[in-house]
Amino acid sequence: MSPLWLSLEVASIALCNIVIGGLLLCYILKRYRFPGKALIDSIVTLPLVLPPVVVGFALLLVFTPGSALGAWLDMYGWQVVFSKVGAILASSIIGFPLFYQTVRTALGSIDSSVEDVARTLGASEWRIFLTISIPLAWKGILTGSILAFSRALGEFGATILIAGNIPGVTRTMPLAIYSLVEFGDYAGAFELVIYICALTLGLLWTVHFITKGSLFKYEEER
Repeated sequence: MSPLWLSLEVASIALCNIVIGGLLLCYILKRYRFPGKALIDSIVTLPLVLPPVVVGFALLLVFTPGSALGAWLDMYGWQVVFSKVGAILASSIIGFPLFYQTVRTALGSIDSSVEDVARTLGASEWRIFLTISIPLAWKGILTGSILAFSRALGEFGATILIAGNIPGVTRTMPLAIYSLVEFGDYAGAFELVIYICALTLGLLWTVHFITKGSLFKYEEER
């Protein structure tokens, strides 16, 4: 598989993980009161500020066959280290904070009186979240999804440690660019750079369109 299609596959699967996990976590933190919420928020946000290599090293320690979890997974034939699963896991963790923070902010900006009315009518918390909170926060959810996908698409540091740089298996576009530069193929590296820049620029333009309403709208400073 080419680095381009492999990157799109890894980023797409990672995005599915991010959206499902992010919405569930946002629901739990929004609807329930319990000690340690600030700690959970800090841990979830940590990959946003840590060097990706540190995240990759932590994943390597957890999932290496020499660890308890890695040995247990190996017993059932599940390999994380140096596999596509490892690349997806790394991209999911690195991209998760962008989605989580964006959606959390969007959900926090919803007028609580709308949800209170639904409660008085007998709607459950889960139904309120699915039918009121998520539709009202759709811009934030879509923006967070695009940002997380873009981040997963460009993931390098964590991926190379946990998944390696295996052609056709874990060599995504960032890893392919690194390999081409290492072997002196600057023309090939430049071609991939153009691809990834065009993809991310298009995604960022989409975010601008969602948040501002136009790609080329002139805004006066007041």
